[in-house]
Order: sequence, then C-alpha cells, then structure tokens
Amino acid sequence: MSDREPGLSPIVKDITRVVAAFIMLFGFNIVFFGHLTPGGGFAGGVILAAGIILVVLAFGRQYGQRFNFTERMATFWDSMGALLFLLVALGGYTVGTFFLMSFIRLPEQKFTLLSAPAILICNIAIAAKVGAALFGVFIAMAIWRLARHQGKDLS
Repeated sequence: MSDREPGLSPIVKDITRVVAAFIMLFGFNIVFFGHLTPGGGFAGGVILAAGIILVVLAFGRQYGQRFNFTERMATFWDSMGALLFLLVALGGYTVGTFFLMSFIRLPEQKFTLLSAPAILICNIAIAAKVGAALFGVFIAMAIWRLARHQGKDLS
C-alpha cells in the first residue's frame, strides 16, 4: 500500500463498505424499535458509534472528516441528545403530569412504531448522546496516541 493513501488495506476497505451500511441499519433498527423489542437508545447508540468508528479506522481520519465525523460534531450531537432528552422529560409538566411522563397523545396503537412516541424520542436522544460520546472517546484516544507517538506530553 502506498503512503499517500491513508487507511487500512483495500480488502478491509471493501469489506467495510459493505458491513458499515448493515451496522448502521441495525443500529437505527435497535433505536427506533427499542420500546417494542430488546434494545433502545443506549444499545443503538453503541452500535451506531461502532459503525462510524469502523469507517474512520478503515479509511482514515481525512475520509471521516469529509462526512463531518469530527470532534466538533461529536460534541454537538452529545449536547443535542442531552437537550432533547431533557425537553421530553420536562414535557410531562406541560400537560400537568409528572417529570418524564408521556405527554404526547395519539390514538391507541399497540405494538407499532408510534405506540409510545415519548419513549421513541427518548431513545433517539439517548442514542445521539451515547453514540456521540463514544465517538468522542475514540477521537480523544486517537489524539492521545498520536501525540504520545510524536513524543508530546499531554499532562
């Protein structure tokens, strides 16, 4: 492999192109149907972060930056996930009930995607927070390793 092409071998890149899409699809499935099946925001966020980390590891940092997989975006989605969860949690007060009570009223639908809309929104918020935080940890560890490899003191 040439020095001008970052990332891992072409075989790993080809496999990553196929597998990463399925990992992301599975992660979204776990997030969106977590209130009906085992899973939810935390598990789905971990799976989504693993998919993004796989892409960055296989193709290199520059490839990830083309898709805006940066520490700035990780911080943004981490904050947005926490804010969305807080808004849903406080939403119970808007209808005169309690903290984290379901405030979205829809016609009763059992075992469908919209059977528990507040929980679905909470799962999305938790997935954003967990996925972004794990990706942020990955970036921090990569920066630490790179700085250590170059002989810089981070303490």
